[in-house]
Amino acid sequence: MAHLPTLTSGAGSAPAVSNRRWWTLTTVALAQLMVVLDSTVVNIALPSAQRDLGFSNGERQWIITAYSLAFGSLLLLGGRLSDLLGRKRTFIIGLIGFAGASALGGAATSFGMLVVARAVQGAFGALLAPTALAVLTTTFTIPRERARAFGVFGAIAGAGGAVGLLLGGFLTEDFNWRWCLYINVVIAIFAVIGASIFVSHARLDGPRPKLDIPGTVLVSGALFGLVYGFSNAETDGWGSPATWGMLVGSAVLMAAFVLWQRRASHPILPLHIVLDRNRGAAYASVLIAGAGMFGIFLFVTYYVQSSLHYSPIQTGIGFLPMIGSLVLAAQLSTNILLPRFGPKLMVPFGMVLAAFGMAYLTRLDLGSTYAADLLPPLVIIGFGIGSIMPASIQTATYGVERQFAGVASALVNTSQQIGGSIGTALLNTLAATAATSYVAAHHPPTAEVLARAAVHSYTVAYWWGAGFFAAGAVMAALVFRRRGTGPQPVGVHAATVAPGEAVHDGGRAPGV
Repeated sequence: MAHLPTLTSGAGSAPAVSNRRWWTLTTVALAQLMVVLDSTVVNIALPSAQRDLGFSNGERQWIITAYSLAFGSLLLLGGRLSDLLGRKRTFIIGLIGFAGASALGGAATSFGMLVVARAVQGAFGALLAPTALAVLTTTFTIPRERARAFGVFGAIAGAGGAVGLLLGGFLTEDFNWRWCLYINVVIAIFAVIGASIFVSHARLDGPRPKLDIPGTVLVSGALFGLVYGFSNAETDGWGSPATWGMLVGSAVLMAAFVLWQRRASHPILPLHIVLDRNRGAAYASVLIAGAGMFGIFLFVTYYVQSSLHYSPIQTGIGFLPMIGSLVLAAQLSTNILLPRFGPKLMVPFGMVLAAFGMAYLTRLDLGSTYAADLLPPLVIIGFGIGSIMPASIQTATYGVERQFAGVASALVNTSQQIGGSIGTALLNTLAATAATSYVAAHHPPTAEVLARAAVHSYTVAYWWGAGFFAAGAVMAALVFRRRGTGPQPVGVHAATVAPGEAVHDGGRAPGV
């Protein structure tokens, strides 16, 4: 790849260590929190927005889908643009665009205006999310500091959905649903100021590569079809022609994309990034964790609001112990356990914990209480996800050439987004089928029967979620390389060797 330029921060080939890197981490964390919490904060506001703007239940889904389609389909393009245009510039553009779209959505006077705002929000989110992770990847090059930074980032990636539930409940109850969108403007102002001051401007040396237009069109179309197909399955069912048509079309476009990447002179996604065994396992782990996490938030939220009759803000507060457990696990994992044991042990460990926590949730019924029955599995699941996400994200971005850090980071976000879409569609369909079967078997459909049918449907979803995590544990244990068994990428500094792998030039594994 001698024809490709490299990104540098100054003289020399090794990236300079910025004395302002911890402020950079704060800035990146704000941006990541803004993008991740937006996946759930708006969900809490939807009923109020529906009453205010007067749209139907069928139309309501498009407030979520418009964001998901734009975000999921444009992530790889956003990551590649950050590689080509410069991370600081792309980061600030993403922040300003996301804030502007959020302000437009908050000021919406019609359903159409809100849908357009959410789609634009998703597009700028696709630019912002991979750039934020790429900034982190290229800023922290000292192994011990890198572990701490990724611990914070992984905790936010895992806990952002729960934070969104809490924040959405607070803003909707005490202010107005519009503040669930306006809050992004407030966060973005601080993030833009931080980015302007603390994020370094890397420059391109050598000829600037061209954007892979055919590859961009193919992969964006494939991801659009995939997200739309699963979203449509959630609302119209798996028998809908639109569902299967989009999923089949997505598979065809993805196959064409892979074939094109093998011959493109400036590929948008060099295939060696995905085909590396550790990175491939990391992306798959993020996808599986994303599917399980969205299922947790979705069905536990249904349960506490419909069965335990919690208010939106009580629902958000109920997730706080899970967030605390997740943050604690993320810090322990990245600073102590991951350098010692590597992802081959840490990721399966987290998957097993999360599977156990999901199985624990199946004990919930109409007479359950929060402290005795719901709190323990939430804490267990939080610890499991806190062990999975930082280790997977760190592994997914190690050893990648700096000029491809953006697109490698975009794959992390793509995996989580696709996992969420798959998990939500599959679990919703399975739960709905289970509820229908329960009611059919327990005539007449009294209020108590309907309530028990709902709890039964959640139980089915939890068992399937446990199955996702159990399968993820087996996959991670088999695919991740053992410590010290993988070849070191040529020209990669010890700081960028995959976590838990030995350095073959006489050095040591990070933190060992």
